[in-house]
Amino acid sequence: MTRNSALAAAFAPHGELAAVLLPHAFAADDGSHDASHLIRVWKNAARIHVEEGGNERALAAAVLLHDCVSVEKNSPLRMQASRLAAEKAAGILRDLDWSAEEISSVAHAILTHSFSANITPETIEAKILQDADRLDAIGMVGAARCFYIAGRMGSGLYDPLDPLAEDRELDDKAFAIDHFETKLFKLADGFQTVAGRRLALERQKRLRDVLAMMLDEI
Repeated sequence: MTRNSALAAAFAPHGELAAVLLPHAFAADDGSHDASHLIRVWKNAARIHVEEGGNERALAAAVLLHDCVSVEKNSPLRMQASRLAAEKAAGILRDLDWSAEEISSVAHAILTHSFSANITPETIEAKILQDADRLDAIGMVGAARCFYIAGRMGSGLYDPLDPLAEDRELDDKAFAIDHFETKLFKLADGFQTVAGRRLALERQKRLRDVLAMMLDEI
């Protein structure tokens, strides 16, 4: 089995769909939005889908294409990333002769998954994708991704004089752990599904444990 075939198989039972969509799915140079991220989001989505239902094929396509347009965190186009990805995904699926209804379902899920877009998901597939993607932003993996992105953006780990921003404004562009308070700790309150909320509470505790252990060492 080739590497590409093995990656596609990770999206079972939609491996054939994944083989077609993975070449369009992500930018090669962003380790926080790569194949491993897509596989984790699919595992989260599949786990939630078991309890919440929905169109699994549309959900798989939405997971595979939700980051198909790459926009850096510090780009002025960041708030448009999910819209651009939804439009690109719709075009890809049209070329594959998907029905207008399924294309609309996938596009809506991609459009609404983003925290930056701040658009409420209306379908179960969109709610599951948003929850599945946000689960990857909290917990141990969420902490690792936060530090990875901070390094990519040239940020420091923390303010050596005031790590918890007790006497300064939070600034997650300058310090990685400021992002825990400005965004990551807020995510658990916004989950859309019952299953997603339960998983989020588990990972939220892990994220707080990561911060506590780090503070203990500095």
